[in-house]
Amino acid sequence: MSKIALFGANGTIGSRVLDEALERGHEVTAVVRDPAKLTRTHPRLTVTTGDVLDPASVAAAAEGQDVLVSAVGGGDGPGHVATIEPSAKSLVAGLRKLGDAAPRLIAVGGAGSLRTPDGKQVWDAEGLPEFLLQIMHAHGDALDFYRTVSDVRWTNLSPAALIEPGERTGAYRTALDDLVADEDGGSRISAEDYAVALLDEVERPRHTGERFTVGY
Repeated sequence: MSKIALFGANGTIGSRVLDEALERGHEVTAVVRDPAKLTRTHPRLTVTTGDVLDPASVAAAAEGQDVLVSAVGGGDGPGHVATIEPSAKSLVAGLRKLGDAAPRLIAVGGAGSLRTPDGKQVWDAEGLPEFLLQIMHAHGDALDFYRTVSDVRWTNLSPAALIEPGERTGAYRTALDDLVADEDGGSRISAEDYAVALLDEVERPRHTGERFTVGY
């Protein structure tokens, strides 16, 4: 059992990470701006107020935890884009305040910077809407920042090209910087199985200091 602090527990991905973590027996502290908006109750769930953009708040939430998970991202609408890269910098700054006692960081990333079979990147595809491109490039900027960090144990987890609520199968494939796709070129993962992959990384760390991705 791990003690996990979770930012973004109200989101599409964060809520499934929360459910998966509790189902596996972990203790979770959900760090939210407005605790009234998190209606989930569980004996191993603590809800506390915090701000992912405030390094002091990050440090307070992370202290005494085994893992800090950030599910803060642009997946829940265009309004979240502006928080993606700043939250990455705030998370690292907050963990640095804890020094050697800092927990591991696992951050939800984006698919845009993943390589496709034609040697391009997902965000190079034609016809992508502007708000989606902004989200993709913000996640790319956050990943570029994480790759400059050597004094915090971080992992960045990119989803498949399509991630949406669906079935929890417990099955997925992984890669590092290459898009995971099926034989027909489709790249997808359910939010539920993405959460499975993230909690597998919590329990069996294999990607410290790097980005990896999941898909079917």
